[in-house]
Amino acid sequence: MSGIYIHIPFCKQACHYCDFHFSTSMKKKDEMITALCDEIRLRKSEIDPNENIETIYFGGGTPTVLSIEELTRIIEVIYKNYSVIQNPEITVEANPDDLTEEKIKSLSSSDVNRLSIGIQSFFQEDLQLMNRAHNANEAKECLAMVSRYFENISIDLIYGIPNMSIDQWKQNIQVAMDFKVPHISCYALTVEPRTALKKLIQNGKIEPVSDELAQEHFEILVDTLENRGFVHYELSNFGKPGYFSKNNTAYWKGKNYLGIGPSAHSFNGKQRSWNINNNIKYIKALQQQQIPREVEDLSKTDRYNEYIMTGLRTIWGVSLQKIEHEFGEKHKEYLMKQAQKHIDKHLLFIDDDTLLITKKGKFLSDGIASDLFLLNLG
Repeated sequence: MSGIYIHIPFCKQACHYCDFHFSTSMKKKDEMITALCDEIRLRKSEIDPNENIETIYFGGGTPTVLSIEELTRIIEVIYKNYSVIQNPEITVEANPDDLTEEKIKSLSSSDVNRLSIGIQSFFQEDLQLMNRAHNANEAKECLAMVSRYFENISIDLIYGIPNMSIDQWKQNIQVAMDFKVPHISCYALTVEPRTALKKLIQNGKIEPVSDELAQEHFEILVDTLENRGFVHYELSNFGKPGYFSKNNTAYWKGKNYLGIGPSAHSFNGKQRSWNINNNIKYIKALQQQQIPREVEDLSKTDRYNEYIMTGLRTIWGVSLQKIEHEFGEKHKEYLMKQAQKHIDKHLLFIDDDTLLITKKGKFLSDGIASDLFLLNLG
């Protein structure tokens, strides 16, 4: 077992681009925390007693809408019901507007040892476009305070925002460097269905997202951070040595994880499951000691495709030996046949029996991976 993910489904306000599950009403917060603790206890039997929990990750939503006492209550239930290694990575996602110095200090005195802060941009116009709850000054003040109490810090930045100039994007990266942040997660602004951003673009109130601008921002990002000593260890993630996200690395390497909370996903190597994405139904089910989820048995093809997708996004690539050992010679032959045209275009290469993506191919990695997928080879 690698980790436990806890989804905290509450936010102060809805960001225009977000399609994650959350509620802006805090009325059911107490009942939700009780339900989360109940699910943690109920799912204890799914984990081999000899397996250790290595990471605990609070995502959302916005976990910092919870008090330190509420976060601690959940962590204590995990410790009481699972075997947890000494000094696990315990991450809490946070927004700058929630992080007063008092709260940061309290978090640093708790079991939490890593903060992932949703900065997104240091420019006020970008934050307003995305309908973020914090402002540009709060973003910088928050990082200044957090840096005094935490060493293991990650921030999120978004690129490809309409009207964000190349110079502004470079400034965003530079501000992060000035604060000596050791881990940065960067994502292209994506227009998801049923989001406010989609409607605003359709109504002409916001310019459409440009793939060309996003690619230019991405290339600047990669060059700048690699020159500053960051390792581009996954498509959207850059870390100084020793500061890779252990939680996310486990996902990409196919380790097992347990997802707690409404909409949370779990994976055990053979099955994937996901909880209902409705707070009230989730709470009611747990009050009856039931887990409201769906379970999917993964076929060999599902597992192959997932390994291709996650492997190509990382510096660890796709092991050809593993493909042959776990999926068979036919799968390896198919993979090599599909990969050859991308190798010829210098988008993929093979090193030490591992299929890897080139720097040129990184921005296109998801599309390349999908071209290597198969429907069914048996």
